[in-house]
Amino acid sequence: MEPKTIANGILQALLKLFIIGVVLVLLYSLTSLLVYFLVAAVISLIGRPIAVFLKEKLKCNSLLAATITLLTFIGLLFGILSLFFPLLVEQSNNLSLLDVEALKIKLNYLTKELSDYFNVDNSFWLGLLESENILQSINLGLVPDFLNGLLNFLGSFSVALFSVLFISFFLLKDSELLERIVLIFIKESYHLRIQKSFERIKNLLSRYFIGLLMQITILLVIYTIVLAVFGINNSFIIAFLCALLNLIPYLGPIFGGVLMIILTLTNNLELNFSAEVLPNVLGVSIGFTIGQLVDNFFSQPYIFSRSVKSHPLEIFFVILASGSLFGAVGMIIAIPMYTASKVILKEFFAENKIVQSLTKDL
Repeated sequence: MEPKTIANGILQALLKLFIIGVVLVLLYSLTSLLVYFLVAAVISLIGRPIAVFLKEKLKCNSLLAATITLLTFIGLLFGILSLFFPLLVEQSNNLSLLDVEALKIKLNYLTKELSDYFNVDNSFWLGLLESENILQSINLGLVPDFLNGLLNFLGSFSVALFSVLFISFFLLKDSELLERIVLIFIKESYHLRIQKSFERIKNLLSRYFIGLLMQITILLVIYTIVLAVFGINNSFIIAFLCALLNLIPYLGPIFGGVLMIILTLTNNLELNFSAEVLPNVLGVSIGFTIGQLVDNFFSQPYIFSRSVKSHPLEIFFVILASGSLFGAVGMIIAIPMYTASKVILKEFFAENKIVQSLTKDL
């Protein structure tokens, strides 16, 4: 091989590495934009069946179908947010954190009830919680800082919401937009395979995200019924939060269960602890467990087998591996990324025995 050819090969390799490095730096610097795009992609995948129905069944054009689909999502978003306003108003009316004396009375009452029930000295709980030190450490000067932080959050949220909706609209209007962008960087000989992979991935992930909505809805109904039976205030909102936490694999149900128990425990502190509060907590815990059993043995296996065509044990290892590498975010995106990888592997390495074994149901 001639020295000139070797030198050209080295230069090309260095140029490719440089371009890859620049792309990675840009992606890291524009993380928020990348997150907006990924969220918009998920929304477009969920809304894809609606847009397809409007275009094929009702003969709407792409612009009208995308507009109606996006307006549907906006209506759902504001409908969900409006549910939290009564809770915020009620909590703000009942807020006693700034009333130190009232908070002391409530803490003393709760610790007394716990002490009587568990037959321990009242000082045990006071020493454990160090409530006096906590109360003395409350700094009312943090209120302006909190308000400034809240305003900054609302500003950032508004920008994020507009960005996601803007990107989602064009992804819904032109479902092949992302595909064409990717094809720019791919050799023409691979275009057909990439197009087939994209279509398959869109179908699978659309069904997966719709399945997740069904999973949340089932849990929402179960949790709402359980909380309503035991007379817990704002049962629907609490159930919605706990069902939403269930989207985080394995850890989400734990967080949801703890949240539900805490809110049940603090729902009516004026009631008798052993006669009313504790039975409510036990009943809600049993109801939460029933909801998790339904989710683990019915909802999740159905979603995984029908949408992403993967065995539950296979999904278990993928989620754990992704969680170990990338934390909670990795656990959430593990299944979509794994599904997309399987489709691409099947399209480009169909003769490989390992790939055949992993993708036999696709």
